[in-house]
Amino acid sequence: MSTATPPIHYAISVQDIHAHLFQVTLTLPRPAADQLFSLPVWIPGSYLVREFSKHLQHLQAQQGKRSVALTQLDKCTWQVHCQADKPVVLSYEVYALDASVRTAWLDSQRGFFNGTSLCLRVHGQEQSPHQLTLNDAGLPEDWQAATALTAQKVTARGFGRYLAANYDELVDSPVELGPFWQGEFVAAGIPHRFIVAGAPPSFDGARLLADTQRICEAEIAFWHGSQPVQAPHRHYLFMLSAMHDGYGGLEHSHSTALICRRADLPQTGQAAGSPPSDGTTTLLGLISHEYFHTWNVKRLRPAEFTRYNYAQENYTELLWFFEGFTSYFDDLLLRRAGLIDSAHYLKLLSKTIHQVQQTPGRLVQSLAQASRDAWVKYYRPDENTANATVSYYSKGSLVALCLDLSLRQGGQTSLDAVMRTLWQRCQGGPMTEQDLLEVLAELSGVSFAAQLQDWVHGTAELPLKKLLQQHGISYEEKSASRTEQLGLKLNEHNGLQVKSVLRGSAAEQAGFAAGDEWLGIELGKSKARQAWRIHKQDDLALYLGQAKTFAALVARDQRLMRLPVSLPKPVMQVKLSIQNVALAETWLAPENNQKQ
Repeated sequence: MSTATPPIHYAISVQDIHAHLFQVTLTLPRPAADQLFSLPVWIPGSYLVREFSKHLQHLQAQQGKRSVALTQLDKCTWQVHCQADKPVVLSYEVYALDASVRTAWLDSQRGFFNGTSLCLRVHGQEQSPHQLTLNDAGLPEDWQAATALTAQKVTARGFGRYLAANYDELVDSPVELGPFWQGEFVAAGIPHRFIVAGAPPSFDGARLLADTQRICEAEIAFWHGSQPVQAPHRHYLFMLSAMHDGYGGLEHSHSTALICRRADLPQTGQAAGSPPSDGTTTLLGLISHEYFHTWNVKRLRPAEFTRYNYAQENYTELLWFFEGFTSYFDDLLLRRAGLIDSAHYLKLLSKTIHQVQQTPGRLVQSLAQASRDAWVKYYRPDENTANATVSYYSKGSLVALCLDLSLRQGGQTSLDAVMRTLWQRCQGGPMTEQDLLEVLAELSGVSFAAQLQDWVHGTAELPLKKLLQQHGISYEEKSASRTEQLGLKLNEHNGLQVKSVLRGSAAEQAGFAAGDEWLGIELGKSKARQAWRIHKQDDLALYLGQAKTFAALVARDQRLMRLPVSLPKPVMQVKLSIQNVALAETWLAPENNQKQ
């Protein structure tokens, strides 16, 4: 007879679907005396302390038939005054009404949760096996359950018992509940499952599966060439929630949780072989991004993330690499997979370049600082964010572009080869910036320390124009829109509201402030003066014409103000196109992934 200790067990039920409450029962077979439990304050992949414990209520503990006292030690930690080595059972409820991929949701249409929102951590026993039971009592008959955890005993609808090797795996495996669409495909011998909640009748599931399969095959080939058996995952689950309006994704080791607009799903009736719509391309780029994370951040990860500390911020200066480089390859691999053409890819790249160039904060904050400050800045944007910070996603992707094009100049190597060599060098595990520097030097024969110092640890402008032109890409600059000329970011809800004013801009010099309501403009002087009411950004071009000076009429705190505006030298935006096809396609087209 086996004497092995039973796994830590979590039973998840729906307590009240209309009150959005999950019921959790946690059974710990062998507790320590005065055992500690805590709920994470953040979820890996989303770098903000979110205080999940604020939604936990009615926590109780029992040993046998005896109630056990609890003491709350801090915002998310409890001490259960139990005896050692005698099973203790905790029960509690969790409120769930956050539709993001980061937390938990429950209503009459759908359920979803991450373990970081529902599953208390047992201190000292994190490496023990953890078992999860999903109960279907009281749920509609058409509801199903899906998770990437290993099934032990489950029904055809997916309810039942699952096993995780440890706490990390448990909370890295989100769960979807409800009446979802599902399909399957195999990529490089690896089974993949795709589920979609909230899809409209026009949804073309077959095309989504076919396009996603091409992405997965391209990325497995990117990392492992002709040796797909070396891929680190043996199965994978895509979990997509389609909403009227929404976008987002969060990576996990064997799955990803995604959100898209319903209108962005591929739709039936589209001609076979036709290019995806812009909205569908955005969705495919999200799928590509999160799947690339299977390697780059879930396994190859910052050394600081070797072990997650769920109780506080986990700092690293490498998010520009793990998020930025992933952002570079996500759209490029759509091109390599044949889902978009080179012109479409360059259009997406032009947009990224313009976003970064329209961010004054790129001259204030370095990428390394942006990575470390993610906990207090990136996920807490305000009206001054664009002036004080830079996105480690967007600018990080442009650093990857600059490195890739620099490496390709000699024709001997590429950033593709650097990523594969890093994977092998670090054995798909923790890495440092020094690892990157050494691999760059090893494959190229030159040091890139000065470039990383300027591009990542400094605020120097990136040599985008020079490098792109050297690879056959025309780099054309043209005037931006009137609001971008002014340096304003606006909302068009019930009139024009000023979201933010860019540093050093004409709008800042004129005296615009975030929160202003922009009512109209005045042109000309004395008897020739004209005044126009404006409701949307396009009205500016209509009424300004070629005028370089005007007065903006704004309301602030119920006061009407007249702000004199002088337009500066035109703000430029970038348009990229192929000038030398043969040269450009050596970078854009699929390549031999074996070349190192």
